[in-house]
Amino acid sequence: MTIGIMIKKQIKSFVHNVNIKKLLALFLLPFIFLLSACETKETSANLQRIIDRGYVTVGTLYGNTSYYLDAEGPAGFEYELAQKYAQFLGVELKMMPSYNLNELFQQLDNGSVDLLAAGLAVTDERLKNYHFSPSYDNVSQKLVFKQGNIRPRKLADLTGTLEVLEQSSHVESLAQLKISNPDLLWSTTSELDSEELLLRVLLDEIDYTIADSNTLAISRRYYPEISIGFTILKEESLAWMINKHSDDSIFASLIEFFGQVHHNGVLLALNDKHYGHIEEFNYVDTRMFIKAIEKKLPKYQPLFERYGQDVDWRLLAAISYQESHWEPHARSYTGVRGMMMLTLPTAKQMGIKSRLDAEQSIRGGAKYFKQMIERMPARVPSPDRLWFALASYNIGLGHLNDARKITKKQGGDPDRWVEVKERLPLLKQKKYYKETRYGYARGDEPVNYVENIRRYYDTLTWMDDQAKQNALKTELAVNSEVEVEEVEEVK
Repeated sequence: MTIGIMIKKQIKSFVHNVNIKKLLALFLLPFIFLLSACETKETSANLQRIIDRGYVTVGTLYGNTSYYLDAEGPAGFEYELAQKYAQFLGVELKMMPSYNLNELFQQLDNGSVDLLAAGLAVTDERLKNYHFSPSYDNVSQKLVFKQGNIRPRKLADLTGTLEVLEQSSHVESLAQLKISNPDLLWSTTSELDSEELLLRVLLDEIDYTIADSNTLAISRRYYPEISIGFTILKEESLAWMINKHSDDSIFASLIEFFGQVHHNGVLLALNDKHYGHIEEFNYVDTRMFIKAIEKKLPKYQPLFERYGQDVDWRLLAAISYQESHWEPHARSYTGVRGMMMLTLPTAKQMGIKSRLDAEQSIRGGAKYFKQMIERMPARVPSPDRLWFALASYNIGLGHLNDARKITKKQGGDPDRWVEVKERLPLLKQKKYYKETRYGYARGDEPVNYVENIRRYYDTLTWMDDQAKQNALKTELAVNSEVEVEEVEEVK
């Protein structure tokens, strides 16, 4: 209990006992306000207190763009960026995830967290009550509907139910649009998150919702039937939110931090890791891949799991799908064949006798890909070393290193995929490839190759995780029924 609260309680007891409430209230009111102000100042975010206690507390939302738990622990764009901020301050990170915006804002208001990192848009209404860090991204608001239904192209085309998240920037946008569109109606919810609203659209429980472009780009890899009607709001900035009562030192540290990550390429690399490979969406290809996971993959999954022990089997499977669409007898005009589309020299080097044998091909491909990873310089960070290894698998290590040298010569970071993938297509231009060791190459192909595999890998990982969760729920349900039956038998 703080000293201020103790004094308040003593004052309250004293006033009650002597029965002169009105007189003392008038006398003590300024003193009580002074104590309250002191308490507010003590509970508001303060950079020195953060450093002294050794951790920064960051509020966020559960979701695929902010914070979630995968097989290796916490993940998400906002989580990783918050980690960088904690490292910048030299303290530990404590994430405080919430299930809805109401709870999230309450945490900031009552001082439970030092700041919010949750993909929050900077809006006029929010600026009245909060401060924001420098912006780190821009998103647009999209009205979405279910593929197969009539596409709305403007607000006047909306004929069904529209539901959005309570206290979201989408509500603010709709309120502005209603001024010129008085018939516009919508409902809000604090019980669901943005992904659950998309599911409601797919289940025909609502007709429309609004999603930010970054959330939509990720979700459409799993739910390709989600379609975009039109853009509600073209561009709005995303930034971290801080309490207006926070010490100015917090704001100053955020200005310095975001200036640093903008300058050193960390923010660019994080954006590429989470969003760089999903900027383009192909409905047909996504649907075909999901269907292949359901129909073809079960036959070969044990082989990917067996030979993918040193590499995530799901990444190995994604490589194979990109190469052959999981067809053991696939053939290319260049002479590569099989599930992993190995060249004859590579197959011999890996000890493979038959490239058309699915198991041998997968074993050889896994061994070759592992060698590509091991040949990457130790200084190349993860996951960039995986993307470099994939590019080498496709175009060869020599051409990749040529592109890395061009990157360095142009002032870029040769150890970051986001930088090198911009230079790989230059290997098609004589002015560049004539200065390289290995010469001409179709450098755009490995870029598309890597980005395709990353999309397949993300989708497969998500579907595999969902299958495991469903299996666990089924197992728990069965065990519960067995326990009930055993208890009834005892009775």
